[in-house]
Amino acid sequence: MPRLASDLLSTLGTTVLEATALAGHLVLYPSGMAADAPVETRADRFPGRRPVVLVHGFIDNRSVFALMRRSLRRHDWPVVTGFNYSPFAGDVPTTARLLADVVEDVCERTGHREVDLVCHSLGGLVARYCVQRLGGDSRVHTVVTLGTPHLGTSAAPLLSLHPIVRQIRPGSRVMAELAEPVPECRTRFVSLHSDLDPVMSPPETARLERADLRVREVPVQGIGHLALPAHWAVIARVREELVTADTAPGGEAENLDAPAARSGESPPKLPVAESAARRSAAGGAA
Repeated sequence: MPRLASDLLSTLGTTVLEATALAGHLVLYPSGMAADAPVETRADRFPGRRPVVLVHGFIDNRSVFALMRRSLRRHDWPVVTGFNYSPFAGDVPTTARLLADVVEDVCERTGHREVDLVCHSLGGLVARYCVQRLGGDSRVHTVVTLGTPHLGTSAAPLLSLHPIVRQIRPGSRVMAELAEPVPECRTRFVSLHSDLDPVMSPPETARLERADLRVREVPVQGIGHLALPAHWAVIARVREELVTADTAPGGEAENLDAPAARSGESPPKLPVAESAARRSAAGGAA
């Protein structure tokens, strides 16, 4: 009974959090419909941290990252820009080519050789297609995905009328292309996935365990799909992953437990697990 009560409270808390995130996003949505402001070009170029490009999910826009953008800028990321794409773009490959153009433009304007991508939901698959299929690994250092259906999702079957949704179903042509080996891929991946994300069907679809990719898995507890890009603990973890992108150690995975966190505090520095498949291939401990 105590376990049942605990589960019910957790589910209720997540539902309230999702409703709050949805309400806030509906208010902000109109502000994100326009294209982002052009990246400033400076003669001395931008030193320090790599530029960050934010990639939203299906039927969304850059406003979903309003709190993420503010946090990154306040913590000394000089370049944070959003990539808006239309839900009528047609397919994942076309959208990935548009993203590749944005990445190239940001690199040219800032003088940086590489950028980092932070992506929500479908945006993670767009980023992966750009990196794995279009040579984007030469320009993208790290891809952080939040609730991305890396193996395809069977959720919301009625949305399959839309071509881009059909492409993210298990067994689709796009999923088959993303599953092809890319042993030379230079980009690092960080996959944050929640235990209470109804868009991930089956739940394990949000895990990106590949022997041929550099992957870190970050399980998240108590945060639903819509709240992932806006929750303070997730945002803090994203900042940490971007800062330690070149030096973060491996280790056993620890959950990012949102309900236990208190607003205003930094979340604990949780070591995360590198893909078990890749560690095994490299001869490391499982």
